[in-house]
This record gives sequence, structure tokens and C-alpha cells, in this order.
Amino acid sequence: MSQAARPSDPLFSGPPPVRVAPSPPLAPEDAWKIMVIDDDPDLHPLTRLVLKNLVFDGRAMAFIHGYSGADARRLMQEHPDTAVILLDVVMESDREGLEVVRYIREELNNPWVRIILRTGQPGLAPEAEVIAAYDINDYKDKVNLSNQGLITAVTASLRTFKLLDTIERTHQGMRRIIAASGSLYELHSLGHLAQGILEQFGRLLEAQSSGRPADAFAAAVKHGVIRIHAASGAYAELIGQPVDEALSSSVVSLTWRALRERGHQFTEHEFIGYFPARNGLENLIYLDVHRRLGEVDRDLIDLFSANIASAFEQLLLHREIIKTQKDVTFTLGEVIETRSGEAGQHVRRVAENSRLLAQLAGLSSDECELLRMASPMHDLGKIGVPDAILNKPGALTDEEWILMRSHTEIGEQVLGASDQEIIRTGAVICAQHHEKWDGTGYPKGLAGEEIHIFARITSLIDVFDALTHKRIYKPAWSIEKALEIVKKDRGTHFDPRLVDLFLANFEQFLEIQQAFE
Repeated sequence: MSQAARPSDPLFSGPPPVRVAPSPPLAPEDAWKIMVIDDDPDLHPLTRLVLKNLVFDGRAMAFIHGYSGADARRLMQEHPDTAVILLDVVMESDREGLEVVRYIREELNNPWVRIILRTGQPGLAPEAEVIAAYDINDYKDKVNLSNQGLITAVTASLRTFKLLDTIERTHQGMRRIIAASGSLYELHSLGHLAQGILEQFGRLLEAQSSGRPADAFAAAVKHGVIRIHAASGAYAELIGQPVDEALSSSVVSLTWRALRERGHQFTEHEFIGYFPARNGLENLIYLDVHRRLGEVDRDLIDLFSANIASAFEQLLLHREIIKTQKDVTFTLGEVIETRSGEAGQHVRRVAENSRLLAQLAGLSSDECELLRMASPMHDLGKIGVPDAILNKPGALTDEEWILMRSHTEIGEQVLGASDQEIIRTGAVICAQHHEKWDGTGYPKGLAGEEIHIFARITSLIDVFDALTHKRIYKPAWSIEKALEIVKKDRGTHFDPRLVDLFLANFEQFLEIQQAFE
């Protein structure tokens, strides 16, 4: 608006024109952001003077100043959480403010900021036309706008903004809860689950909006000691330590209160959740988000906490299922070994040493554990081989050898129909653990990396263990003689890389073998 068009209302009279520098924006939790966009520099200090003592919902005002439509576009990009914008209509052009409204709503896609248009020349943009064509929330004639009128208009706009903000934050929070909960159910170790919960809580509460990441930890109670088993932020280095020794007295007190009262606890900026499990394990989740936790935050925490409790129960159920599957696979393996006159401890040595070799080969912890549980089934197909062949002390005839070799395909057929990951993995190992790196193995003559890594690992471990233990058709060989065979068959029978890892770390394999003699 030009100086000639300045209104004479007392609100707009005052000291000589002065360009007011933008005030530093405060965090949304500390103050409502009020943006003043007007090309008349006198209006900025006067508007600030009228509104500076305004407090709404316990929060004061933080002012952001701009003097043109270009300023408005830039500042709204920088401050998308602005609650109210007091926007002049006539600036670079007679309708510049209206173009800014269109930019905010359509290009920035910001439907939340409350827009109060102010004009000293209402004839250039008639109120009825503006209200009908533009998404604004109020339209004020500066000539008739009193101090109290401005306060009333801003307060009403803040009330609406708060309502919209609450609805949107709840909506976003619910979407995050749905996404977070799904990912939690995929985690099958207590440490991974706890770390996943901390990460999802941080995203849910948008802890970064305070300028600091959340400080958080997960702990469990065992033998009367609360010990941290996952952590982030300031507590990241405290994993494994007792809460009583590692944390401040206030956090310790809050933690024990949650445990004593068997329920969640809140402070102004902290949350600690209590999550008991059916097996008696008590889990605790602590968060300090360094900002005030509002009603929306608390509601979202309560909703997410219900899913956390379910995730802990799901983990326990998963563990029970895995334990049952593990018991079944080891028992099946031992039955087959006993039937063929061999010691049942063979499958345990194969399981543990296969896991070790998988670790050395760089497989993930989940893959290593999966191999440990599936490898005991490598000879399951021998259930279809006659006892006379299994227990024959001498060399097999060609016909008998054909029957013996069929155990790979029998095992694959027996296990392959299952939809359980452990059983299906056992089927792969059954089918391929007699394949050879150079393609001369059976039943399909696979070569190199055509052979599944699980089968390549099991093959090497199985052969070495069989060589060093008595079988019905041979005595036990010495460690030295067995190692010579492994070295000789590097690159023909066995994956050369796996042989190198096995030899370089042989003492570890020997310790496992001796532990299960």
C-alpha cells in the first residue's frame, strides 16, 4: 500500500516509518507464529504492539515480517507451520496479496495457515468477490480495524488453526502408528524389537521439532535389576548397563514408579511405558522428547503403546514357535543319525559349526540362525533308504548306491511342501548338500554359486565331521588327515572361499566339535 493511501485510524498512527527486522522464529511448541506481510513499514511495529501481549492456549506470539509478495512466498516456504498471516492486498500490484493466497493454497498446498487479508483500498478488491474466489479466513478494511478487532480476528484464527492442526497431527500420527506397528511385528529378537520401538516412537512424536533428537532407552527387569538393552540419543552408549547406576536420579525414580505402579507415566516432556509379558518379563520404554507433550502426543502414545504390548506378545509367541521348530528339526536329525548307527551329536556339531561358518562368510544374524536350525535335517531323506543299505559295513553296489543317493530327493520332497521357512530351508539343504563346486555332485550336477550358500556350508561341515568320527563303514580319521582332504578338495568339492575361512578359523570349529563329543 502506498503512503498516500495510509488510513487515519489510531491503530495505524505512530512513530516515523522504520523497517523492523524479522524476529527469530520460535519452536511451534513455544509460540504461535504470526506472519505480517505489508509494504507499509509503519504497520509492522504497530501490529506487533497490539498483539505482543496476546496469549492463546498458554502460548505467546512469535512475529515474522515481510514487505512484499516475494517476501511472503519465501517466508511461507521457510515457515510452513505459521499459524496466522496478516496479508496486505495491494503491494507490488493491486492484487498481489490475492496471488500470494493462491500460491499458499495451491502451490505450497498449505490449507492450515489462517489468512487474514487487510486492505486500505477495498474498492480494488471487493470483499464479496475476494471471499467467493479465494480461500481466506477473514477480510479486514484497515480504516475500520480497531485494536480489539485485530485481537479478536487473530484469536479466532488461532482457535481454528489449533483445531485443524490437532486433526492433522492425529491423522498423521495414526498413519505412522499403522506403518510402525506393521514393521514391529517383523522383528523377532528382543533387542531388535526394542530398537525398532524407539525409532518408531521418535518418528511418531516428531521429536526433531524441538531441535534435538529424542533421548530414549528400552529396558527389561531380570532378578530385580532394570537393565538397558536398546537406546538412542544421550543413552546410546548405555546398552547393557543397569538403570540405577547409569541414569539420573529423576529418570531412575520415574522408571521405578512405572514398575511399582505397573503402568505408563508422563511428565511434561517425558514418557515411560510399562509392558508386562505372559512369561513374567517386564519391559520399559523411556522417551525424553525435549518439548511439551500435548494432548495429541499423549493420545498417540497410548494408541501406539497398545500395539507395542501386542508386539511383545507376538515376539514371545514367535520364540515359542521357533523353539518348537528347532526341537523338531534337531530331533528328526538325531533320529536319522541313530537309525544309521551314528551318534546323534553329529547334527548338533553340524548345526553349530554351520552357523559359525555362516557368520564368518558374512551372512546376517537371521540367516545364520536359520541355517543353524535347518542344517540338522540335511540327511532327513535317509528315512526312505532301507536299513540294510544304511547299516552296510562294506562298499555299496551300484544299485545300492543309486538308492543311497536318492535320499537327497526324498528329503526335498518330504520337506518341500511346508510353508514354514525353517522347513523349506531344510528342503534346500537336503536337495543340494551333496552337490560339488565343480559340478560333479548329485542329484542335479549344480556347480559354483548355483548351489545355495546354506548347502555349500553344510556340505563342508558335514564332510569334515563325518571324516573325524567313526561310521559303520569306516573308523574315525585324524584331524590332520581330514584337513588334508578338505584342502585337496578346495575348488572341486568345496567352495574355495568357505574352505579358506574354515582353515583360517579352525580353532573355533574345533572348540565347538569338542564341546559336543
